[in-house]
Amino acid sequence: MAKPRQSSFRRTLLARILLLSIPVLLTGELVAYRKARGSLVEMARQSLTESAARKTENIHNLIEALQLNVITASAALTPQLELPRLTGRFINQIQGSLSSKVQCIQLTNWQTRRIEASTCGTGPIAAVAPNTWKEQNSNLMGSPSPVLVAPARVFLPQGNQTLPTLLNLVLSAPVYDRTGKLRYVLSVQVALPQSATNQARSLSSYTVVIDQKGQILAHPEKQQIGQNIRQVIEDHTWEEIATTARSGSPATSPTLMFSDNGAEWLAGYHPLMIPTGSEPQTWIVLAVAPLDNALYGLEEIKQVLLILTLGLIAANLLATIYVTRDLALPLEQLGSYALRIDQRQSPERAPKNFKIKEINQLAVALDNMVERLQERAEELETAWQEAQVANQLKSEFLATTSHELRTPLNAIIGCVRLVRDGCCDSREEELEFLQQADDAAIHLLKIINDLLDIAKIEAGKVELNLQPISIQDLCDQCLRMIQPGAEKKHIDLSLEVNAGLNRVLLDERRVRQMVINLLSNAVKFTREGGQVKLKGWLGYGHQLEQDIRPDHSPVNPETPYLCLEVTDSGIGIPKERWHLLFRPFQQIDSSLARKHEGTGLGLALTKRLAELHGGTVSFRSAPGKGSVFRIWLPSREPQTSGGSVPVTDAATEDNSPDLPGPLRDKSSHSASSFG
Repeated sequence: MAKPRQSSFRRTLLARILLLSIPVLLTGELVAYRKARGSLVEMARQSLTESAARKTENIHNLIEALQLNVITASAALTPQLELPRLTGRFINQIQGSLSSKVQCIQLTNWQTRRIEASTCGTGPIAAVAPNTWKEQNSNLMGSPSPVLVAPARVFLPQGNQTLPTLLNLVLSAPVYDRTGKLRYVLSVQVALPQSATNQARSLSSYTVVIDQKGQILAHPEKQQIGQNIRQVIEDHTWEEIATTARSGSPATSPTLMFSDNGAEWLAGYHPLMIPTGSEPQTWIVLAVAPLDNALYGLEEIKQVLLILTLGLIAANLLATIYVTRDLALPLEQLGSYALRIDQRQSPERAPKNFKIKEINQLAVALDNMVERLQERAEELETAWQEAQVANQLKSEFLATTSHELRTPLNAIIGCVRLVRDGCCDSREEELEFLQQADDAAIHLLKIINDLLDIAKIEAGKVELNLQPISIQDLCDQCLRMIQPGAEKKHIDLSLEVNAGLNRVLLDERRVRQMVINLLSNAVKFTREGGQVKLKGWLGYGHQLEQDIRPDHSPVNPETPYLCLEVTDSGIGIPKERWHLLFRPFQQIDSSLARKHEGTGLGLALTKRLAELHGGTVSFRSAPGKGSVFRIWLPSREPQTSGGSVPVTDAATEDNSPDLPGPLRDKSSHSASSFG
């Protein structure tokens, strides 16, 4: 279960991708918007700079044309000076002959500064400084006198002009008489028209003219005319513009504020040389346009960017959801699979066939790990059950062994005490008690020897002393040793040994011990009047496949084996108990009230000794039909001299547990082979 502050992998991945991608996307859109705006502003500034150059050229051409007209008019006035009464009429004629840009013509007496004739009232329209022209023109046929240009002092009505006024100027020229004496000054006031319109999508600019002192001579807003430019924009900005314009460098000024309402205007500028006296002045012509007109297309770009941003965010969101689904769904399924395993639900295969190779590999690895864990769990369960069984067998073995040890000890103690206390009536009775004590002691010694042999074999302390022996003699000895017990139950013993088994390399004591163990078991589990048969013959490995073997060691089918077979007509062994036959301390009936006594070490010891020889033990059995046990020992060729053959590297080391001295002796008494 997720903690309160934890989130799912899908939500976390979705949030991380969106937090990383959306700021980057918005930043990119903002950069693109600013780049587009800067490009539009730069393009508009360049256009306005070119427009300012064209406006400057147009103004310059108009002024030159007007100057020429004024010079012509001043030359035409010279013959009329002798007829003063006709001068006013002549001035009216001149204004009519000039262009419509002319608003007023005045003729001023140079000496008295009195207006002799005017077409616009009695007020002067221009002020001419003394020493502007020469008092005496000595060369009337030479170059004409300069025409001075100055801003208009009085703004006159536009008359019939249909366009708004761009610039009001006054052009002044000297008028000399026939003798070359300066008599009058001819002043002409003109109004240059404004042709620009304020339309959206258009960069048709207004014209702003500023003189050398910074006075605004022309402006689209009339209230700004006459003010100093420093009152409109910052002083350092104007100085930058003036310096750049006079040097002829490209316009690089920022947007300008040319109105009181806070509207921004974009400007391009160009210098205009005006003859205003002994030294010409530099006026600056600005082509200005509202910034909104220049950025009109930016609104559409903004809308496109907005739509593009929303579309990209939606596409990014969908792509992120799709990606998170592909990444999170496999992990969620694997997580559910792990939770089902953790909750001990029925195991199933991990989900696979994902689109991501690494997650498929993770699923396969997780599946394999779960399978291995299940196998280990089953092995642990089996081992635990076997440990439980082994613990139970240990308890049963201790109880059985204590019972087996106590029985002969009680017999020995009872018989010895009867003899010691003189309870016997005759010498024959004493010998009978001593014989019973001797039999019990030999039985006790066999039990102890079996325990010691099992311990030695498990510790790797057993050595085989291979000597050439006669199988016939060996089998005779074994039958004689179990014959007393067989006679008590009237069991018929028989022996059959094939010829040619007189010189076989074996450890006689160990083989005798194995045969006696099998014969003793056969006699023990055979009813009275039954039969027990011992047979010795030479067989091959393929005959082993017909029997049941406790081990699964590979056997060469072509290898000759010495087979010692014990057949009985006893009770037989149920199939469900076959797997317990050769386990140490295990009996078919392990209860304390069982009918047949014994420690259950005989078959286990026989199997271990056969394996030490390189052979094995097999059997066949059926309940009520008896059993057949066979000892298979590899047939070795006899050697010229026998010797001890170490079975393991540890055979020469004495690592047996701390037992009493006689039990640790490797050369135990031959009575340990009795059954």
